[in-house]
Amino acid sequence: MLQKGTKVYSIFHNKCPKCQNGDFFINHSAFNFKNVLKIHDHCPSCHFKFMIEPSFFYGAMYVTYGLTVIAAVILFLIGYLIGLTFVENLIFMSIALAVLSPLSLRLSRLIYINMFVDFEKSKPTNR
Repeated sequence: MLQKGTKVYSIFHNKCPKCQNGDFFINHSAFNFKNVLKIHDHCPSCHFKFMIEPSFFYGAMYVTYGLTVIAAVILFLIGYLIGLTFVENLIFMSIALAVLSPLSLRLSRLIYINMFVDFEKSKPTNR
């Protein structure tokens, strides 16, 4: 499932969707709030330009929305199953979604660029 050459590999390993060698985000930690969404201009390995067109990643907002809705439903069900009241469940969901938001933002950018860029096995790398 996480073999190199798949989109899932690129998404979960923070790799360039074109060559899957270079890192997509500059910082590996999603919780470095100053640099949470900073990406390389070009892939360090194959020099693919990540910003395909101006404002390309505005579309990732829709992916973030979808991920947040899915996470909210799952968190609500978890809260319901462990016996939280409705108000306690809302507080639990709010805190959990706030903590997960940096991960969601980064994941949505990786998912979004992988929707438009395919892996090229023969792409030259600078190793």
